[in-house]
Order: sequence, then C-alpha cells, then structure tokens
Amino acid sequence: MPPAKASVELAERETEFGFSLAERFLSVRAATEALAAPLSAEDQTIQSMPDASPTKWHRAHTTWFFETFLLAPHLKGYRAFNSDFSYLFNSYYEALGPRHQRFARGMITRPGVAETAAYRAHVDQAMLAFLDQTVSPDLEKLIVLGLHHEQQHQELLITDIKHALFQNPLAPAYSPAPPAKPATAPKCEWNDIEGGVYRIGHEGEDFAFDNEGPAHEALVGDFIIASRPVSVGEYLDFIEDGGYRQASLWLADGWATVNTEGWQSPAYWQQKDGVWSAFTLHGRQPLNPAEPICHVSLYEAAAFANWAGKRLPTEFEWEVAARAARKTEKNTPNVTVHPGPLVEGFCQDVWEWTGSAYLPYPGFRPAAGAVGEYNGKFMINQMVLRGRSCATPLGHDRLTYRNFFPAGARWQFSGFRLAQDA
Repeated sequence: MPPAKASVELAERETEFGFSLAERFLSVRAATEALAAPLSAEDQTIQSMPDASPTKWHRAHTTWFFETFLLAPHLKGYRAFNSDFSYLFNSYYEALGPRHQRFARGMITRPGVAETAAYRAHVDQAMLAFLDQTVSPDLEKLIVLGLHHEQQHQELLITDIKHALFQNPLAPAYSPAPPAKPATAPKCEWNDIEGGVYRIGHEGEDFAFDNEGPAHEALVGDFIIASRPVSVGEYLDFIEDGGYRQASLWLADGWATVNTEGWQSPAYWQQKDGVWSAFTLHGRQPLNPAEPICHVSLYEAAAFANWAGKRLPTEFEWEVAARAARKTEKNTPNVTVHPGPLVEGFCQDVWEWTGSAYLPYPGFRPAAGAVGEYNGKFMINQMVLRGRSCATPLGHDRLTYRNFFPAGARWQFSGFRLAQDA
C-alpha cells in the first residue's frame, strides 16, 4: 500500500482496486489527516458560521462514527477513549442521545488538536484489531458506510476552512497556487435528449448512499441540455447586464435574499478598481473566465437561467444526460481545492444545482436505528445537486449521487448548467 501523501491533490487513493478493507480504512483515515496537515491548531478550532464546522470537529466526528457504530457494540473489551466525546461529537443522531449544539462547535477549545489526534489513533488501532477478525457482511457494509461518511467530511473540511480563512482580511492561502495555465472554455454544445421512461437511481451491489435508491422508472420529456456547466466568463456577462439588479429574473425568495444579504456577485468575489478577483484556498486570485462558475446559490443559478432564456435541468434529466455522455467520454476527475478550467466532458469540478426538490424516491425507506437518520430526515426544504466538485473524493462521482443543500447555500463548490424543453 503506498504511503499517504501530505497534499490535497494526492491524498485520495482509497478507491484503488485491490485494497483490503483494512488498507482502505487506513487510506481514508490518512487522507483526512493529510487535508488537515496544512492547518494550525487555531485554524482547526475556528467555526466561521453555523453551517460550517471546525476542522478538528470533522476529524473527531468521523472517529466518533467508528467508535459508536462499530467498536463500542461489536469489539469485545473495547474501552472508549473518553466517554464525554459521545456528547461533543454526535452530529444529529437523535437516537443516540443529546449532543453539543451545532452552532457552538467552534467554542470548544478542548479537546485540542493533539488530543483529537490521540483519539483518532486510539480508534484506528482498535479498528485494525476489529478488522483482523472475521467481520460479518452487515458489519462490513457499516464500515464501508463509515468510510464514505468520512470522505464526505473530507470535502466539508475543505469547504468549511475556505469559508473560515475568507474571514481573514489578509486572504491567507491554504496551499500554494499551481502554475497558471492559459485556458479557454470549450464551446457549449446543446444536446438533444429523447424523452421516455428511464431507469433512475442506483442499483447493483457496489456502494451507494440510501438516498440514491431504490432505482425506479421515471417519465422524462424531450429536452435539450448544455454539454458543460456555465463558465465564469458567461456569468460575468450576467453581472454586467445588471442581473443582480433585475427583480424580474429572480424567484421571490431569491430576490429577498439578494436584498437582505446585499449580493452583487458569487460568494468570495471582489471587485476593486473595476477588476474582479476571487478568494480561493490558494489566496486571492484573478478570475479565470474559463473556469466553471461556483459558489452560487440555487437562486443565482435560476436567475441566470431566466436571463439566458433557459432553465435548470431536473435531477432526472441530469442523470439521463450524464449516462448518455458517460458512454463515450473519458474524463478522469482530479481532487484539488479549486476548480480547474472547463474541459471536454460532462462532469466537471463543481456540484450542479438542479430544479428538483430533495425528496425520497418511490419506495424509499430509511434503515432501522440511528443509521437510518443519515439522509431521510433531511428530505425537506432542500434542493438536489448532481455531479461532483473539485474537492469531492475519488469514488464519489457516481451518476446517481444526490447532494442536497438549501436554496440559498453558497459556501460549497456549487455551479450549474442550463437546459430547456425540446
């Protein structure tokens, strides 16, 4: 097994085939530590808004998951590292009792970074002992769920620390910027997709989250969809045409948010002396018109679509189009902390808002017990995003993956593409 690299771009190696479950476990756990390595203890403690969590909390919570769901009930003689941690690092599992409030996670200075590392090491050692035994198929599935859960938190770690560092007027960099390469966004083509009854959702024996199924048939009308997401350059045209000043383009909630929050551009953008730049995890950088637009809300995506005379695709349309494209393209994703320029291929470096509310598929039933709280109870007041982002761990770019956020969320690497009825 190759040693973990201490860089974001090379940290994700757990999806390589041929790994044992123990090797996969160590690789995922090492990837989290590699992502946290550039951050100081102060960086890892800060919480910049209620929707984000400190890096230290992500490291501890993903450890709590393995301790709570696997070691405590299934490893004979296991002793908890600290019984109080079950209160501090439970996220939202009501079945497991009370927990520290989410908005106050950044108020906790203890345990510190060193004790958090010791907690991770304690659980890792116990998990390796557990994996050295015969593990039932059901428990193996739970371990795999825990690994994918940790990978989700790896992406959250990146997006959350970006928001935290953005609060610093000195615009500190998480990592050095790679050498700039001139790029031009590929021409946006319009693909006609024939309507019909399509199979939607995940089916098969490989891993998927519960909200990706059950696979079912869905009726989709004839539609046309863009070959790539909207670019930064195209979004600049929207801004310069007064897009943030035209109420007629916006959903009512979106226009109210624009005025309440004072939005005039995507999150992290700044205009100084007529020149636009964006805060990135490489520090403040000039805008690259060839990159996909990101850090926009569903409200902004819908307003742009209205301005362009188009609409957002439904999540079913997105999946149908992605499946059709996947048959011919070979677009290998890369894991970075900033979207690269648009290239040929369907899935790019930003999550894509769809026009679909986050609802259960027909026949969906959450699992019994606390694990069943993982997705189902959030199926209200959220919108679906599809695809992946630059910070999405390898192996999470399934065409059936359903990400979800409130319509006003902007701190994720969220963009969009356009569609229209045929």
